[in-house]
Amino acid sequence: MAMMCIPSLSFAEEIVGIDQKIDQFFTTYFGWFASAIFYGVKIEDGVTFPLIVGWLFVAAIVFTFYFGFIQLRKFRLSVDIVSGKYSDPKSKVPGEVSHFQALTTALSGTVGLGNIAGVGVALAIGGPGATFWMIVCGLFGMASKFTECTLGVKYRNENADGTVSGGPMYYLSKAFKEKGNVKTGKFLAVGFAIMTIFAALGAGNMFQGNQANAMIVQTFGIAPGYGWVTGIVFAVLVAGVIIGGMPSIGSVTSKLVPFMAALYIGMALIVLISHYDQIGGAFEQIFVGAFTGAGVAGGFIGALIQGLKRATFSNEAGVGSAAIAHSAVKTKEPITEGFVSLLEPFIDTVLICTMTALVITISGMNTGELTGVALTAAAFTETASIFEYLLALAVVMFAFSTMVSWSYYGLKAWTYLFGEGKTTELVYKGMFCLFVIVGTSISFGAVIDFSDAAMFAMSIFNIIGLYYLMPIVKEELKSYLSRIESGEIKKYR
Repeated sequence: MAMMCIPSLSFAEEIVGIDQKIDQFFTTYFGWFASAIFYGVKIEDGVTFPLIVGWLFVAAIVFTFYFGFIQLRKFRLSVDIVSGKYSDPKSKVPGEVSHFQALTTALSGTVGLGNIAGVGVALAIGGPGATFWMIVCGLFGMASKFTECTLGVKYRNENADGTVSGGPMYYLSKAFKEKGNVKTGKFLAVGFAIMTIFAALGAGNMFQGNQANAMIVQTFGIAPGYGWVTGIVFAVLVAGVIIGGMPSIGSVTSKLVPFMAALYIGMALIVLISHYDQIGGAFEQIFVGAFTGAGVAGGFIGALIQGLKRATFSNEAGVGSAAIAHSAVKTKEPITEGFVSLLEPFIDTVLICTMTALVITISGMNTGELTGVALTAAAFTETASIFEYLLALAVVMFAFSTMVSWSYYGLKAWTYLFGEGKTTELVYKGMFCLFVIVGTSISFGAVIDFSDAAMFAMSIFNIIGLYYLMPIVKEELKSYLSRIESGEIKKYR
């Protein structure tokens, strides 16, 4: 009987070796890509403004003025549409999910670690004043969502089996073709789809699992090296949801998102009520700090940049991802989903991020050495130690919901490039679940940098298209509002 050969390295060491080799590969061959996407202009010592943030924020301002501050003028109409007041219960319309389910699916992709860790980073660097600029960016970003999600529904593909496929890759190719710019539209669509797949596997998958596992290890004192166990659990749960397609995803997120949002907001409210006498002072720090703040990096400039950066990173307005989820809605009026989608940045940034910022500001811990999720966790546990465990639960749910939503985004980009079909979809879904396990097991610094860059590269292709196609959205808007005013479109409850 031959003797078993004993490897010279332990399994853990082998994994670390693979980790380092893959990371070095991405650093060597793709490091330039992340550096280019996140290229920044130095404002002053220690303060750099990423041009990609400016690209997204300027677009949000343009759309806001072009549509006459639609997010403020028709906010009530948006709420009425998402609540189903304009949905005819007897009418059969194309689509797979309700307005509410489409909203929660898209929210599950944006409400996540950015609301917890990202706000902590913003306040640690830019001071409380960064919160003001987060709110401003969120309010303007509502117009970007309105524009891209209207186009997503208008140019979606309605398949024979009742499923739909939509998003920027479809409106970029189809709408540009209508205008006689076939090659430009195809180039933008393919570029967007490729970046979406990379972003889905990295930022929307591996990073989420990695951070969720890190939070579990930190909270419960579990020995490192067992991330693969967390990964398998996550992969099984994710597979159970995404195999059923968009109806299954919409059903899960419509229940999970309200619950996890209620849990997190409930924790924040308990903290704020417990320190109600400090809320006024916290708001004063936020507004004063927005213009004269004592942020670590540059006072006013530091607060401005950190606020804009974290808001755009959190709500993804202009990136184009949400348009993929909203395209699956049951409606024959594309503009209705534009109205529904503009609620996303309001919920994600204006409400949830602001509540996180208030908790941190009231705790006073943003002046210390803590940052990111550690700062947010410390701010919550300063009120009650049990919040450490509840926050860990929130992080896990946020990570899971983000994975589920981004799996759908990546799937639609995948089928756009390689064709519709069950086999094509199963290949992608199997690969996505495998990457869940990989992400929780090892730490890919350069890979995550690359996938983050891919997510924001999506906005380059998308926003070029939005500028070109926004007159189409304006026509849809005029038509819909005129029919509401004339009574042709009526409320059903």
